[in-house]
Amino acid sequence: MFHLYPLIPFFFVALRLSLTLPVRWPLKLACIIILLLIVQQNFFFRYLAGGISSPSLPPWVLLALRWSLAVLVLFFILLLCHDLVAGLLWLSRRAGISLSLPFPDHWRLAGLLLLACILASGGAYQALRVPDVRSTEIWLPNLPKELDGLNLVQISDLHADTLRNAPKVRAIADKVNALRPDLILFTGDMIDGTVSARLNDVKPLAELRARYGIFGCLGNHEYYSGLDAWLKQFARLGLTMLVNSHITLVIKGQTVVIAGVADPMASRYHGAASDIEIALRGASQQALRILLAHRPGEAEKAAAMGVDLQLSGHTHGGQIRGFDLIVKLLNQGFVRGWYRVGHMALYVAPGVGLWNGFPVRLGVPAEITHIILRSSQRVVSPSPSS
Repeated sequence: MFHLYPLIPFFFVALRLSLTLPVRWPLKLACIIILLLIVQQNFFFRYLAGGISSPSLPPWVLLALRWSLAVLVLFFILLLCHDLVAGLLWLSRRAGISLSLPFPDHWRLAGLLLLACILASGGAYQALRVPDVRSTEIWLPNLPKELDGLNLVQISDLHADTLRNAPKVRAIADKVNALRPDLILFTGDMIDGTVSARLNDVKPLAELRARYGIFGCLGNHEYYSGLDAWLKQFARLGLTMLVNSHITLVIKGQTVVIAGVADPMASRYHGAASDIEIALRGASQQALRILLAHRPGEAEKAAAMGVDLQLSGHTHGGQIRGFDLIVKLLNQGFVRGWYRVGHMALYVAPGVGLWNGFPVRLGVPAEITHIILRSSQRVVSPSPSS
């Protein structure tokens, strides 16, 4: 089955090239066929390369193919903007105002294609580099004074795969350990691919160290990658996965509840759907409550159930400035950074990695999220730009 969404940029770009390129039709047809092959990569990966989630290809081949797709998508966006401007100028000429774009149309398109290549290259570099640490303080109204300064590291959307492999995962683990965290908390989409394909790439996670433990929740990509087998491996790596469940810790004499929910994708794989109520059932009402939920969409429900801090990911921060506005609409207004939802704080991490399907970041850097919890005496409101 062909993948439909990429056909939108394909048809638009193919039409523009067929109307603009000053070459004969056989060459135009060859360009259109190449474009179709680029946008239908996932179709071929599904049947010829072991699947869409983590194609069994050499890293440089996968990167080249994904880069070509990013170029096409960015070229489509630039070309669409170009044509909107050209249309407005055409209307201005109809109104008697003599304005037009410089250079012939095919030269302008060549310039836009070059710009798309530059943006895709820079975006791929930003997406694949080992991320920096971003430290932030989050003030919780109900945080006991004894827990002021509690040191958390959130790791979200690692997407360990052919491109984010063992050396990069080890570099991330080293940066995390250097923070000497009290807790390390994973918020889903740790892997892309089966245990047999990706186990060596996640083994460096076994080197992580946290004073009070390492816990995580499931993301949608865990279900794509063979959940049951991965749950066993996560346990061997020292990671406790919380699937609609919680664990109670005593930290500095205070009770802390860490809860985690399944991803909504579970229902498609005959698993238990995300359920905050079940995850918190039996948890102390007086304890500090931290919820791990891959998607941020149920934050209001979590706040109503007495959660003090929710950590989420999934959005990748929007990946590209401008596109993040669309991602925000699809995630109940949450895209990256921290938000106040009632009395509850919500932090949506942009992630330390990306799915290899579109490995590009522009203006939205990845991060290793380092959170210091602060008590209620210093409560402030989060910035709307977060």
